[in-house]
Amino acid sequence: MHPLEAQIGYKFRNSLLLAEALTHPSLGHETQQVHFDNQRLEYLGDAVLQLLFSELLFGRFPDAGEGHLTKSRARLVSGETLAVYARRFHLGDHLMMGRGDDSNGGRRRTSTLADAFEALVGAMYLDGGLAAARAFVMTQAREQLANVHQQAPIEVNPKGRLQEILQALPPRDGDHAAPRNPTYAILAQSGPDHAKSFTACVNWNGLALGQGGGASKQQAESAAAIDALRARRWETDADAPSPAHSGPPDLDGDPSVDA
Repeated sequence: MHPLEAQIGYKFRNSLLLAEALTHPSLGHETQQVHFDNQRLEYLGDAVLQLLFSELLFGRFPDAGEGHLTKSRARLVSGETLAVYARRFHLGDHLMMGRGDDSNGGRRRTSTLADAFEALVGAMYLDGGLAAARAFVMTQAREQLANVHQQAPIEVNPKGRLQEILQALPPRDGDHAAPRNPTYAILAQSGPDHAKSFTACVNWNGLALGQGGGASKQQAESAAAIDALRARRWETDADAPSPAHSGPPDLDGDPSVDA
């Protein structure tokens, strides 16, 4: 049994499918030999993931429109989210890739992990059918699915929705400045590289509006925005003093947010 099979709880009947899913294109490029790689399985796995999450969201949100369902699915199948799934069982450690790509951190690269996860799902679909792929995917996505279940349609893009609300507020007496955008700060991070946890806060005009956590900086910021949307502190704390933690400027443009 391949070590990865023990980690994911699935034994491939056709071991060549697993080998193909774990072969990065860089291996063939570097050796200048004809090699199969995981790109075709990646294509198939992407379609399987789209179907599985579409089916689940369609049943879970019977009153949601197409826009809400599409945005929810996009979050579940984004490259960053797929890489989170892959890191949980150290998928990168099992990839066969060229030495150059390996030495440049390819095994930890978000895009590489996301592609490999899609390829693994595609291989599992061919080997064991849709039921096998569904059981695996739903197990890996359990935490993200719980978060989607808790969110109302208005919170599919919580950061964007929060900004829209705050920019639409009328200025307070004596305040003629243009509406300010909310700013986000990472308060803490913990855990090993493959399973980090982040805590973020969102501030606006000197008010601490919300706080939340997630498996990435972006997820933590989205959770903070959701907390702010639910608490609506700008309606009750307009005259409150500035919070003790002011935080750095908005992190949306910081490349580290993709971590």
